[in-house]
Amino acid sequence: MRISLCNEVLAAMPLAQQCEYVARLGYDGLEIAPYTLSDTPEKITSGEAAGIRATVESFGLAVTGLHWLLVKPAGLSLTDPDAALRARTLEVMKRMTGLCAELGGAVLVHGSPKQRQIAGGETLATALARLQEGLAQVADAAGRNGVVYCLEPLSKKETSVINTIAEAAALVRAVDHRHLRTMIDCSAAGQEEAESVPDLIDRWLPTGLIAHIQFNDPNRRGPGQGQMKFSPILAALRRQGYDGAVALEPFEYIPDGPGAAAFGIGYVRGLREALGC
Repeated sequence: MRISLCNEVLAAMPLAQQCEYVARLGYDGLEIAPYTLSDTPEKITSGEAAGIRATVESFGLAVTGLHWLLVKPAGLSLTDPDAALRARTLEVMKRMTGLCAELGGAVLVHGSPKQRQIAGGETLATALARLQEGLAQVADAAGRNGVVYCLEPLSKKETSVINTIAEAAALVRAVDHRHLRTMIDCSAAGQEEAESVPDLIDRWLPTGLIAHIQFNDPNRRGPGQGQMKFSPILAALRRQGYDGAVALEPFEYIPDGPGAAAFGIGYVRGLREALGC
């Protein structure tokens, strides 16, 4: 089980400095938010991607995947009534699958709540239909690039479209493509799910529908900085034989980005050593 850091936590640092810092802390890699690389990440060339990957790997790290896929360029939406805008959004999403592969990543996390909202005057059913249609096309692109695209359930505070793992799983099953999966974000799960995260892991990992895990607390800080207990979560992942990456993704950085990154890896590695996993 590799531990990576979502790199926007250190976005104030140049990429090489991010890598030097997380390698020194003991992380295995970075989960990259493309907007931290460029205001137009869809225009990053294969040659530029090779250079980014070389920088990361020169510090003994790996790019484990991508997340926050649609922050930039601005104005994208997969559920908007404007067909041209949806087509533009799909082109960006498809390019992100290629960028992920070029960087050496394995998974993409589709959170981006503002880009999947219900348009004014429309229904949830309409938004879900557009989301399903778009994700089917992106799954094909993910398959061509050998990566897995994950639809992330988010809290109702962020979006009204896909709030639980069951809702995400229903859409993934409807698309029925092995390169489209869902994932568990501990913060969102702690806010929206009736079951605990360990119970969710025991329920959903055996289905094969879960391809990624993000560690954060329901208070939106890093693991160990709130009420959620992560030792039972790690035990459940071990019990279910999870061998993917776990990405630490705080949204509130206490005391700051570097401090949150340091606390998070120390906390999670300490639990792993105690559990022997």
